[in-house]
Amino acid sequence: MIQHRFALTTTSVLVALLATVASVVPAAAQAADQDHDAPYRTRVGLGPQIVPSFPGADTVRVQPFFDFVRARGDEPFAFEAPDESIGFAVLTLDRLSVGPVLGFEGRRRSSDVGGRLPAVGSTVEIGGFVQYQLAPAARLRTEVRQGIGGHRGLIADISADYVARRGDAWLFSLGPRVTITNERYERAYFGVSPSAAAASGLRAFAAGGGIESIGATAGFVRQFTPRWGIYSYAKYERLVGDPARSPIVARYGSKNQASAGLALTYTFGRGVGR
Repeated sequence: MIQHRFALTTTSVLVALLATVASVVPAAAQAADQDHDAPYRTRVGLGPQIVPSFPGADTVRVQPFFDFVRARGDEPFAFEAPDESIGFAVLTLDRLSVGPVLGFEGRRRSSDVGGRLPAVGSTVEIGGFVQYQLAPAARLRTEVRQGIGGHRGLIADISADYVARRGDAWLFSLGPRVTITNERYERAYFGVSPSAAAASGLRAFAAGGGIESIGATAGFVRQFTPRWGIYSYAKYERLVGDPARSPIVARYGSKNQASAGLALTYTFGRGVGR
């Protein structure tokens, strides 16, 4: 059987990211000088969120849900999807933004999958994003991240968001999600080697790269006072392709992947609350 590998590589991701950062530092510095006299407002948020214990799990784990965003003067806070990775724009040209991102995936213990399959360690994921503002209420975004340690795979998240808002008083977002992963990633979480099959009783399964999941994310931000508010979200993904056919998911996991979070937010800065 011919296996089709996802064509992105670690080298191409890191080289593209470094080239982007090197080429846009002067532009970022120039942008920082604009509106220098306008004071910053900052919104921070913290609360719990539940996410799948590992890709393909039928259990969840609790982890912190953070919010951090800044704006100058009376400009509304920029929209950030609740499920996007930590990052910032180093280049903004009209509707296009580019920058680095940092993600994290928790470990899968052997005991999580019957005790006879390999563990997958915690993974730091580094990469970059490209974002395009189609209209004031519509945004497209793609992230590509390479796993360092752990699964050592490559992930691409493609998203679109429709955003309705009234300044900073409230904001609602909704949009589809597609996740693409390479062969190394899928074999780490969904593959079963012949030796693991003999030990676990599962059938051998050589997972290949491709579309891992499709889904949607909704977010809601509500400001109750000039300083206090909430930030919440809900996300659903459905495994497809080889991940959905994996015997690991059939016995120990679920094709349905859900996440949700709720954070209390606080806004501060010159003039806030007066």
